[in-house]
Amino acid sequence: MSESQDKSPQSSTRIVAGQSATPKRPLGLKIGIGAAILALVGGGVAVASAVNANNGGTTPAADSAPAGNPAADLKLGYFGNVTHAPALVGVSKGFIAEELGSTKLSTQVFNAGPAAIEALNAGAIDATYIGPNPAINSFVKSQGQSINIIAGAAAGGAQLVVRPEITSAADLKGKTLATPQLGGTQDVALRAWLVTQGYKTNVDGSGDVAINPTENAQTLKLFQDGKLDGAWVPEPWASRLVLTAGAKVLVDEKDLWDGSLSGKPGEFPTTILIVNQKFAADHPDTVKALLKGHVKSVEWLNKASDGEKATVINAALKEAAGAELKADVIDRSLKNIVFTVDPLAGTYQKLLADGVTAGTTKQADINGIFDLRALNSVSGEQTSAAKLGKE
Repeated sequence: MSESQDKSPQSSTRIVAGQSATPKRPLGLKIGIGAAILALVGGGVAVASAVNANNGGTTPAADSAPAGNPAADLKLGYFGNVTHAPALVGVSKGFIAEELGSTKLSTQVFNAGPAAIEALNAGAIDATYIGPNPAINSFVKSQGQSINIIAGAAAGGAQLVVRPEITSAADLKGKTLATPQLGGTQDVALRAWLVTQGYKTNVDGSGDVAINPTENAQTLKLFQDGKLDGAWVPEPWASRLVLTAGAKVLVDEKDLWDGSLSGKPGEFPTTILIVNQKFAADHPDTVKALLKGHVKSVEWLNKASDGEKATVINAALKEAAGAELKADVIDRSLKNIVFTVDPLAGTYQKLLADGVTAGTTKQADINGIFDLRALNSVSGEQTSAAKLGKE
C-alpha cells in the first residue's frame, strides 16, 4: 500500500446515490487563526460564506419540508481519519445510503471540527461526525439552539507524540507543538493537559509552550522538516508520526481517563455524531435512518476481521483523503480505537471544563446537548445521556 501524501484538502464533497459518487472538489473552508479565535470565543456563530461562493460548494438547505417528512437530501460531514471509520465504512459500504432510501446522501470531508461546525451552522451540511469539544462549543455559543449529539462513534485514538529527545513534560518549555485546529478536541486536550503540567498557553500561539493549529498532513511535513517538536493528534496521524517520522509517544490520552466518569477505563470520546436541531425537528425519520446506517457501520467494524477492516477503511480513506495508508500505520491506528455508539456522556462536564481551561469556550449549562431517543430506539439498547439530555 502507498502512504498518504502530504497534500490533504481540508474539505471535499461528493454525492452518493446508492453506491455512486461524483468527484470530490475542495470547498475552501480554511479558517485563519484570527478568525478562529473570533469564532471560538466571540459572541456569534461564524457563517461560512465561502462555502456558497466556491463553485464546488454546497448551497444552503432550502426551506424545510413539514415535520415528519423524509428530507430530499442529507448532507453529511466527516473527516479522513481512522477515528471516523464509522463514517468511512457507512458511506463506502452503502449502509447509510441504503437506510436513507429515496433521500439523497451527499458527503463533505473536513480536516477538523471547528470547520465542520462552521459548515453545519451555515447550512452547508445537516449532520456531521466530529469531536466532542467543537460540538460543546457550538451548543454553548448558540445557548443550546444549534446542535444535538445523537450518537457516539469512536473512543480513544489520540496521542501527544514528540521528538525522541523530549522525555518528560519538563522538556516542553519553549517548544512548538501542533494540533489539528484551534478549539478542536485534541487542541483542547493538549492545552488543558499543559495547564496540569504548570504551563501557560494562549489561543494566539504565545505562552510557555507554543501551540500551532495545523492541518494534519502539514503537521507531518513540518515535523519531518524539524519545524515542530510534537503534536497532539488523532489516528492515523499519531501512528504516521511515530512509524514514518520517528516520533515517540509522550502522552497517550487514554491514560488520562480512569473510567470514573464513563465507567469505561481508558475510553474517552474522540468522534461523535451530531445533527442540526432544526433539521432533526423537520426530518426525524431521516435522522433515524441515518442512525440505522451508523449502527450498522459500528456493528460491522466490531465484527469484521482485522484484515477486512483495514482493507475497507483504507479504500475509503483513499476516496476521502486521496491516498491509502501503509499497513503498519493503519494496524497501529486500529489498535488504539474503540468503535462504539455510546457517546460516553458522563465525560462531557469535564470536556466542557477543559475547554474553559483552554480558553476556547465559556462555562455554561450544557443540559440538553444530547438527544439519544432515536439511537436507543434503533439500537434496542439504553445509552445514557448522563442527565444532559433526552434518552
